[in-house]
Amino acid sequence: MSTELYADGIGEITVSTSIVRIDLMSLSATEKDGKNNPKPVFRQRIIMPVDAFANAVDLMQQALGGLVKAGAVHRSSDVLKMPKAVPAEAR
Repeated sequence: MSTELYADGIGEITVSTSIVRIDLMSLSATEKDGKNNPKPVFRQRIIMPVDAFANAVDLMQQALGGLVKAGAVHRSSDVLKMPKAVPAEAR
């Protein structure tokens, strides 16, 4: 059985020479920021050579393209092009 890890996102990506380090983060269940929101905390690091990182980015772009095509997500540039909703009272 393999171990699974959940991450809320990527905290930082560091490139040094031929190695890429990707720090995964999750929102803390106990630590809060000044606005009482959960703080992002480091969970785990992925370390890979730059060519593997480039291949991973390509694969993620393909997956994102499929999600956009299916309508599951919208690119922020597409959202900015969408017409703004007109309030009912202004119609």
